[in-house]
Amino acid sequence: MISSRLTFLLAALLLQCSQVAAFVSGSGRQGAFRQAAASTKLYDKPFAVIVQATIEPDRMAEFLEMIQTNAEATRKEPGCLRFDVLRSQESPNEFFFYELYKNEQAIDYHKEQPHYNLWAEFKSSGGTIASTSYKTDAEFLT
Repeated sequence: MISSRLTFLLAALLLQCSQVAAFVSGSGRQGAFRQAAASTKLYDKPFAVIVQATIEPDRMAEFLEMIQTNAEATRKEPGCLRFDVLRSQESPNEFFFYELYKNEQAIDYHKEQPHYNLWAEFKSSGGTIASTSYKTDAEFLT
């Protein structure tokens, strides 16, 4: 016979699995969530992106307006836990973005948004001297 503690743990696990949320992509309804069957993971780990970007000096005003719009809109996305824009003290044209998302599906959703395209277009138009993205898994968060 199964102990009451094991029964409780199994019930909690089943409840958790039945409530796994996933983004609906390509459904025509942006930002919608749907209940999904549990994947092979028991939970989704937070996913972070750190971007290091050096901005062309003559495009700085355009960049600052664009990145503020992007950051403010991103912070409203379901699944976005944090979006910070940091400026280097040593090099005023160098910026770091710290983006924290609930899971990888949230970053996929983010990349489909119009405000993300503002950043992509800025980069492709020569607004950056350099840009590097680092994908990371969150280990310890506060």
